[in-house]
Amino acid sequence: MYEGPLHSLARSAWESLLIIGVLAVALGIMALVWPGPTLVVAGILFGIYLLVSGVLQLVAAFGPHVSAGWRVLSLVSGILSFILAFFSFREIGNSIVLLALWVGISWLFRGITVAAGSIESPRGLPGRGWAIFYGAMLIIGGVALVIWPIHAITTLTLVAGWWLIIMGILEVVYAFQVRNGAKAVAGRL
Repeated sequence: MYEGPLHSLARSAWESLLIIGVLAVALGIMALVWPGPTLVVAGILFGIYLLVSGVLQLVAAFGPHVSAGWRVLSLVSGILSFILAFFSFREIGNSIVLLALWVGISWLFRGITVAAGSIESPRGLPGRGWAIFYGAMLIIGGVALVIWPIHAITTLTLVAGWWLIIMGILEVVYAFQVRNGAKAVAGRL
């Protein structure tokens, strides 16, 4: 059987989707089994991420081939990352609320991207329906976390844990649909 670059790309795409899905399910289970330690570690890691991200953005702002607009955006973004990191390290509750907002916004953007890309894809494309459903679920979860930032640690853990498990399962299902679609295309070549 011939394996061209498209088939190779499809194979690695489904494997990536599968890994992301399995990791999401594992993280969701960990959050449900060990809610307190999971949130403390997540809050600390989020603060560290914001700090490192701020440093890297400031370094990027002073790169040799950076336009003035990009320099300003990188400076503002780096400074905001430092401020958010400060609030994250100051009180673990702040970092958890910031983390909830961060997750909500990222789910919202990813959901919009997945849903829009899937809606625009040709009808009959394998996994198109699941991708639209997955995008819609991400949008709903993102909106819920942004509109109602969760202050209670237990509630955040339960919502995030179950949501990660559900999204992970959907990602695994989507991965196998992509794999089956890639096999069908390879069989026709």
